[in-house]
Amino acid sequence: MAAVADRAVPNLPSRDFAATTEFYGRFGFVESFRDDSWLILCRRALQLEFFPFPELDPRMSSFMCSIRVADLDELHAAVSAAGVPIAGTGIPRLTSITTQGWGQRVGFLNDIDGTQLHLIEDAG
Repeated sequence: MAAVADRAVPNLPSRDFAATTEFYGRFGFVESFRDDSWLILCRRALQLEFFPFPELDPRMSSFMCSIRVADLDELHAAVSAAGVPIAGTGIPRLTSITTQGWGQRVGFLNDIDGTQLHLIEDAG
């Protein structure tokens, strides 16, 4: 039996699984599992899992997670090309990539449910 690497997977809210799948699908995520109570989306090695939260107000959401990728420019470009506006306010939105005080390059994506994903360039 092949060894499976340890990992953590974020569990994020979704007001509507079909809308979540459509939003993330525009920049390369595909469904790997879906039933009435759980949704799993994957983009290469990235995996996001969603639970239903139909009453969530995206403007009040405090959900967030970090996504560490080897090629931040590629992911950022894919999200931008999918029509997510680069803006300081609004939902959904994407910020420009900046170098943070701790030295890593980061962009922030707020999805359609108000969850903030920290898109971090993983320097290895």
